[in-house]
Amino acid sequence: MTAAKPQTSAAWPVPPPDGYTVDHLLTLPDLPPHTELIDGSLVFVSPQRSFHTLTMFVLEAGLHRTVPGELRVRREMTVVIDTRQGPEPDICVLRAEGIPDDENDETYYRARHVILAVEVVSPDSEKRDRERKPQLYAQAGIRHFWRVERGEDGLPRVHVYELDETTRAYGLTGIHHDQLKLSVPFTIDIDLTTVQRL
Repeated sequence: MTAAKPQTSAAWPVPPPDGYTVDHLLTLPDLPPHTELIDGSLVFVSPQRSFHTLTMFVLEAGLHRTVPGELRVRREMTVVIDTRQGPEPDICVLRAEGIPDDENDETYYRARHVILAVEVVSPDSEKRDRERKPQLYAQAGIRHFWRVERGEDGLPRVHVYELDETTRAYGLTGIHHDQLKLSVPFTIDIDLTTVQRL
């Protein structure tokens, strides 16, 4: 008995000679949801696992509870850094001035308006979430970055970073286990164990 060959119905896109740009990312038809542009290459995201989804829900809800009026919380939106970089943080906090009055058709935000980028690490994106994307966020001047990992107990571990303006690199300011309690970029108090009760 021979194994059945997988059926494919779509042709793979052929990249332009100089790589993709943000214009391609924003205008190419039929790209999979949550496609990112990293170093001029399109990155397709695998389906997310429960830990990822539940952790995003807890963090997003916690941020919404305490975010000041001049800031906004958004999830899974492209952040345009330059013509070759359009990553999509799992969550970001940005200045309200960076959001158009009619946001209904908005598909991206500019990095200059973002003050916090959050990445929940997934098996298919470990290297990007731990290395490349923090580099891009730091180089873009995004002052705060959180990298969220799954602990051995199944709970989120939030690694909190702050930008060193001199080196344009992030420095670790703390690793939070059960409770995420911070005073910057604003007062934040999130019970991470809530993930177990959802």
